[in-house]
Amino acid sequence: MCDYSLHHVASRPARVGDQLISTRFRNSLTRGFAEVGCPDVAVCLRPGTELAFESDVKRYALFPFMRHRRLKQKVARFRQINVDKPDTHHDALEFPDGKIVRVTELCEGQRATVLQLPASVQTQTVAEPAHAKSDDRMIRQSRRDLRLV
Repeated sequence: MCDYSLHHVASRPARVGDQLISTRFRNSLTRGFAEVGCPDVAVCLRPGTELAFESDVKRYALFPFMRHRRLKQKVARFRQINVDKPDTHHDALEFPDGKIVRVTELCEGQRATVLQLPASVQTQTVAEPAHAKSDDRMIRQSRRDLRLV
């Protein structure tokens, strides 16, 4: 899903294998994910979507004079937080160690690959058998690559 502050930005749903980059969108104070090479289109993630980052995830420090914080994590699952509060950022990433970071706190320019979509979305895409096989191979290869790192 795309956060409430991105409703005026062009968007599309995420697909397995998408190469994403964390970015700040024009005319917006918030950050999100865009496809590499398409900086003006937000890629909306559904809760449960799994991402693999190229390198350790970095988030902005609490104060501008401090250094960015490196989370020492490369894999995350997208989720929404504070959904009962309509005027706050909901999009977040949950890491294997249990840490939750809002997408708006991510440093810009970080690259990630969509490894897996939630089951409800995957069943909708199974009707495309030509893509399903290549998607499965891509997920398996990405997971093997992550084990090697």
